[in-house]
Amino acid sequence: MTGKKVNKIRWGIIGCGNVTEVKSGPAYQKVEGFQIIAVMRRDLEKAKDYAKRHGVPKYYNDAEKLIDDSEVDAVYIATPPDSHMYYALKVADAGKVCCIEKPMSPSYEESLAIYTSFNQKKIPLFVAYYRRSLPRFLQVKIWLENKEIGEVRHLNWNLNQAPGSMDLSGAENWRTESLVAPGGYFDDLASHGLDLFAFLLGNIKEASGMSLNQQGLYSAKDAVAACWLHDAGVTGTGSWNFGCEQSLDRVEIFGSKGKISFSVFEDEPLLLDQGEETQEIFIKNDRHIQYAHVQNMKKQLLDQNFNHPSNGTSALHTSWVMDKILGSI
Repeated sequence: MTGKKVNKIRWGIIGCGNVTEVKSGPAYQKVEGFQIIAVMRRDLEKAKDYAKRHGVPKYYNDAEKLIDDSEVDAVYIATPPDSHMYYALKVADAGKVCCIEKPMSPSYEESLAIYTSFNQKKIPLFVAYYRRSLPRFLQVKIWLENKEIGEVRHLNWNLNQAPGSMDLSGAENWRTESLVAPGGYFDDLASHGLDLFAFLLGNIKEASGMSLNQQGLYSAKDAVAACWLHDAGVTGTGSWNFGCEQSLDRVEIFGSKGKISFSVFEDEPLLLDQGEETQEIFIKNDRHIQYAHVQNMKKQLLDQNFNHPSNGTSALHTSWVMDKILGSI
């Protein structure tokens, strides 16, 4: 896959759980030139059921057997983050293309190990920060590049959510287990936004924050506040709290001549406020929300005239920013 022209790539999925049912899995079947040929889940019956429902010919309950399958050209790792490095290094050793669910890993240190392994072998590595490929956020990028709000000065993001039923019941949930996701929902959700902001405004060169557990419902953090500075001199602030009664997901990008507002996760209109004139654009996401992300992998791997916007380098940067905010590095 590093220069050789191919016409088809056969994918194997490790961890065919909820995210692969609608968000991602079907996209690998719908994109021309891609095919899911094998899936793996520790419960063999569940792996068999997934394979039958999605028309996948092979299923395993052993990840190494899937990775070593000679008919598998590329591997999509869709397991909780604490297993990403373990599986990714095995995929790299097998010399196969890899896409990893976000976040890349629970820490910058592990993300660096993953990145280094693929980079040294010159094997394509992608990470499922799919918002970099979504048309709604590409529209935001166009507004910024066209200087519709003049010179960009500052970005602010507030994300508040109430605790869910799993949080209140104490049920097992990798998103709130500190050994899997030290920042809790911050790791799972804020990673999407912070990665997107680097895509829109350029990399972040300084970041710091405060984080704690306010509710005591689980072991991971549930409240984070941060500030950062982009390479271009744009300042950023964010607050993520998962113990609030009222939900909020609001990004505001302030410029010298206006403001852009949008939601990271909700299907809400994009707003361009230029003082006397306000534009509102609604761009609906595809039902299989990772479709554009998967399509862009196809463009790089098969068309070979495209560089995917979410790769090992960009995802490693996001891991660094996350750890800086959490005070881990």
